[in-house]
Amino acid sequence: MHDTADLVAETYALGAGPWTLTPVTRGALGQIWKLSGDGSGSGSSWAVKELLFGCDEEQVRREAALREASEGLGIASPRLLANREGAYVSHLDSGSGSGLASTTSGSDSSAGSHIKLYDWIDGAPADVSDPDVLDWFGRTMALLHRAGEGESAMPSAWYERCPGDDEWAVLHAEVRRAGMPWADELGRFIATSARELAHWVTPSDPDGLVTSHLDLQPQNVLVGRNGPVLLDWDNAGSASAERELARALFVWSGWNEGDVEVGVRVARAYRSAGGRAVVQGPQSFSMLFATALNYVRVQADCAIDPTVTAAQREFGSGQVVTAMGWVPDLAVVSRLSAAVGRVG
Repeated sequence: MHDTADLVAETYALGAGPWTLTPVTRGALGQIWKLSGDGSGSGSSWAVKELLFGCDEEQVRREAALREASEGLGIASPRLLANREGAYVSHLDSGSGSGLASTTSGSDSSAGSHIKLYDWIDGAPADVSDPDVLDWFGRTMALLHRAGEGESAMPSAWYERCPGDDEWAVLHAEVRRAGMPWADELGRFIATSARELAHWVTPSDPDGLVTSHLDLQPQNVLVGRNGPVLLDWDNAGSASAERELARALFVWSGWNEGDVEVGVRVARAYRSAGGRAVVQGPQSFSMLFATALNYVRVQADCAIDPTVTAAQREFGSGQVVTAMGWVPDLAVVSRLSAAVGRVG
C-alpha cells in the first residue's frame, strides 16, 4: 500500500514520505483508512475516507459549507482538506495502481476510488452515561440547527418516504428466489414492523427545515483531550429540525433498550442552548422510521445484486439481519416521546 499512500500524500501536498495506509473501519458507504507519515516534516496522521459507491460532489460541497458554518459557532470537527486543485474529493484512477478498493473494502477497483481527506482524531468513544457528554450533544444539536437555518429545499426521499407494500413484495420475491437464509425473517418483518412504522412516515412540513448533519449518533463522536469532536458529516443536507431532534434522542437514549432520562437530559440541553424544535408525538419520529426501513431495503437489495462484489453482498446480507433486529419499537418511541415532550 506504500505506492497508494504516497499517491494520496502527493494529491494533497502532504510532503515527502514514506507514507503508509492502514484500514480502520468499514461503514455502509465508505472505508476509513489511516494515512501515516514519518518523513520530511510530516510525522502526522490523516483519515482517508474511500467512497465505495461513487461520489456526489454537490453533497460534498454541502458538507464543507455546513462544517465551516458550524465551526464558527464552536462545534469541533475534523477539517475536510482540499487537494492540490482545491477540490474536496479526489479520484484515484485505477491506472495509477492505487488499489485502495481492492485491498480490503471489496469494491470494484477497476473504476478507481473517490476519496476525501480529514484530520485524524485521537479520542475515546462518546460515553452516553456521562452527563457532560449529553449536555454537550444537546447544545451541539441546537447550534447545528442555528447554523443551518433558512433551508428551503425539501429533504431527500431517504428521510421522507419508505417502501410501500408493492415494493416490499417485489423485493421479498427476489430475495426468496436468491435463496437468502433470512428470506422468511424478512417476510415476517414486512408484515409486522415495516407496515406498522410506515403509517407514521410522511413528508416534512416546509417550515422548520434546516441544513444539518443527519447522522447524529454516539458512534460519530470522539472525546479527545480538548473535548468532544463530531465526525462523519457525509450526509449533511436538508432536514426537519423536529425530526432530526427526535431521531437523535432515540439513538442517544439507546434505541429500543433506551434510557428515557438520557433523552430528557439531551432535550433539556438542546432547549437551553436555544434549540427551537419540539417533539410532538410519534409523528415526530418519521425520519427515524423512514431511515430504518430504507436501510433494510437497500442492504437487502445489495445482498442479491449481481453487479456488486461478493464482499459487498456479504456485508449487505449481514446488515439486513442486524438492521431488522434494531428497527424502532413503537411502544419505546411513544414512551420517549411523552417524556421529552414535557421538556420546557
